[in-house]
Amino acid sequence: MRIGITGASGFIGRHLTASAIGQGHAVTAYSRRPGMGLTQPKEAPHALPETPLDALVHLSGESLMGLWTPEKRDRIWKSRVDFTEALVAHLGTWQPENRPKVLVCASGAGFYGNSGAIAVDERSPRGEGFLADVCAGWETAAHRAEAFGIRVITLRTGMVLGRDGGALPLLRRLFASGLGGRLGSGQQWMAWIHVEDAVQLLLKAITTASVRGPVNLCAPEAVTNAEFTQKLAAALHRPAFFHAPAFALRLLLRGMADEMLLSGQRVTPRVAMEIGYGFAHPTLSDALASLV
Repeated sequence: MRIGITGASGFIGRHLTASAIGQGHAVTAYSRRPGMGLTQPKEAPHALPETPLDALVHLSGESLMGLWTPEKRDRIWKSRVDFTEALVAHLGTWQPENRPKVLVCASGAGFYGNSGAIAVDERSPRGEGFLADVCAGWETAAHRAEAFGIRVITLRTGMVLGRDGGALPLLRRLFASGLGGRLGSGQQWMAWIHVEDAVQLLLKAITTASVRGPVNLCAPEAVTNAEFTQKLAAALHRPAFFHAPAFALRLLLRGMADEMLLSGQRVTPRVAMEIGYGFAHPTLSDALASLV
């Protein structure tokens, strides 16, 4: 297949590019970083050259990490919702024979808000909060491509674990310094996935014609934050005595603390199981063992 990837220089984008090429696909990589294709977010959709594609995987967006000031929230929204709206509109100007047959757009497990201990899957309704609003707007923008006959898949991604990106490198440093521990009560659920499974499930979704709409990009074993902390500490052979109180996280990180650290989702990858995807790392202990 001929696959275009926006955000190709990012953590998931790098792994997806390598895996796709390794499977014999031809990849056109785009990035907003200088010297790597696309440049400025507002200009990027119009800078995407018209070229025949079988699939376009749209992964680019402002990082969620950092203090959620009004300016940061605005950048998050524009880089995801507004950017995707412009990208889809740009695809509509292409000749029909050049348009991708499938558009895969990143989203997030934050779509479900703080779902507590209730298990959620792709059929579950959206939750509440800024992240839920962003994910819903992001997905709505992507689905506008259906008007051009493009099959649309939205990836509700959990925390992606890998050696060279995502949260794991930072967590390893914290645990090595003796600062590992649970966040708040530790009872919030965490959706996670090994980066190898993330890219292989994504590629399987692209090549499975029946897959459209949301796909939960997460492992079948969701865990609480306390369980995640204990298993990571065991894998690293380090203690996990530190405890970050909820009030301190809220004081330091404002809205980001409540939506990304102190709330969670007990996510089930229903679509992945329906299409028979076999997870290489279905349990957290196995995933961590392969990474650390």
